[in-house]
Amino acid sequence: MTASLYVYFKVPAGVADEVARRLFALQRRLAAETGVAGRLCRRRDDESTWMEVYEDVADPDGFAAHRDALWRDADLDGFALAPHLEWFAPLAAPRAPDRR
Repeated sequence: MTASLYVYFKVPAGVADEVARRLFALQRRLAAETGVAGRLCRRRDDESTWMEVYEDVADPDGFAAHRDALWRDADLDGFALAPHLEWFAPLAAPRAPDRR
């Protein structure tokens, strides 16, 4: 079963351009190396809250380890973003009751 990863964090205004540059580069590498394309979003009502989104990840543990390594390679820890990672799995619709 696949899962989707949502990573959210706060980005100080003074470093937003540099953080965006590094995150887009990280996502390009992740897509090239894992086949999972990510999206980078920010809240409509709070430009400092950002989110990375990765959907339909077949190997969540391997993907998370690879993403973490690329995060460190991009030196994103130096910005004190304190990312929160959350995984979600698809929820199957319940079966309809048998009406025999």
